[in-house]
Amino acid sequence: MSTSARDLDAAARTDPALLDPDLRAAFEGCRLLHAEHGKTYYLATLLLPPAKRPYVWALYGFARYADEFVDSLTSPDPQALVEWSDAFLASLDGDGRGLPDLPGAGGPADPVGRAMAATMRRWDIPRAHVEAFLHSMRMDIATTGYATYEDLREYVYGSAAVIGLQMLPVLETVAPGAEGPARALGEAFQLSNFIRDVGEDLDRGRVYLPQEDLDAFGVTREDLLRGRAAGTTPQAVRDLLAFEVARTRALYAQAVPGLDMVHPTSRDCLWTAYALYGGILDAVEAVDHDVLARRVAVGMPRRLAVALPGLGRARLARWRESRWTTA
Repeated sequence: MSTSARDLDAAARTDPALLDPDLRAAFEGCRLLHAEHGKTYYLATLLLPPAKRPYVWALYGFARYADEFVDSLTSPDPQALVEWSDAFLASLDGDGRGLPDLPGAGGPADPVGRAMAATMRRWDIPRAHVEAFLHSMRMDIATTGYATYEDLREYVYGSAAVIGLQMLPVLETVAPGAEGPARALGEAFQLSNFIRDVGEDLDRGRVYLPQEDLDAFGVTREDLLRGRAAGTTPQAVRDLLAFEVARTRALYAQAVPGLDMVHPTSRDCLWTAYALYGGILDAVEAVDHDVLARRVAVGMPRRLAVALPGLGRARLARWRESRWTTA
């Protein structure tokens, strides 16, 4: 039996819908999307209890599937995003949480949507979070830049902050006030990606660095495009990115109090993701913010150095939990 099948079996003990073969296949499809496109996040997910992992696959798979409609460098299809997202929202049941009680009886037609709807139902994830996410994805159809940081935050709320809020029920909060740190962590993850991916986003015709920041450092979009074409990052752009890195580190600091506001068996996953995504900023700084010529990454040795100790702690936390619940 594969590891993913065992994870689905573990989830099915409290969610019988996951005994349905078609739904299991839908979750497996999301897992493959997660493993291929979100390696850092996927590695951190392995520290969660097996019964929770499939739902994180679904949350990531849904986000990635939607994002690809507008972010594909080879075959973007914005109209398909509109049609797919409208169909998904229309398929949700009356209370907005997801699938009907019987697997296969209605609900979204496509596998990614079915896994997402099942996750919404199992963890009572509000429809409003999903609507906010899809709103931000639609912003990418026509919006190519943001005048101010506050303007950018509207996009980041839907594209990232609500992902943190969707994760909270799965991680299981144990203290009040976790929502603010979860939003900050989601924003920090997204801004880290923006800083790393300036060049690739230019290739898509977008700039996720606020225009007011470009103006403050005397940088124009043309400067970015010329640097991208030449494979060099001008000093003014490096200075701008150093500013963005500092702002993003401040968001990571705001998120720290929330990392221990979740169930003990979820904490090592969260701390590992925090460290690995923060490592993106370290990698940017290690090349002196030269991101127009390359795509920096956190290397596998660093990923394993962070994740392996966390894996041991996570297993210990699950053992302690099992002892407590069976005592």
